Amino acid sequence: MWRGLFLLWAGGVTVLSLTPVQHLPPQVFDVWDKAQHALAFAALAVLARLAWPQAHTAKVVLALLAHGAAIEVAQAATGWRHGDVADWIADAVGVALGWVGLTVARGLSATWRATRG
Repeated sequence: MWRGLFLLWAGGVTVLSLTPVQHLPPQVFDVWDKAQHALAFAALAVLARLAWPQAHTAKVVLALLAHGAAIEVAQAATGWRHGDVADWIADAVGVALGWVGLTVARGLSATWRATRG
């Protein structure tokens, strides 16, 4: 199930990232663009970790970062989008936040379960 959700989310992120801008809702704030990148990749990180729980952390993180970089390169090649290093950095921040967030949530959940008996 988690692998299917991961693939669906990754596909959606990729398609939306390569969609011509005129077909997307207008941006209200430039900061919102970076937040969207971070949120999308935080979700990817969480789903990847749930989908492949035994995978080596560095391999999964590097794969997610490579995917973000590939999207930026593909955007630059489209002619209707542009690649942006700042977007890739926002992707990386999202990966880190998603990974750490899930780790903290799991730790808190385990602690809560242990104290409940």
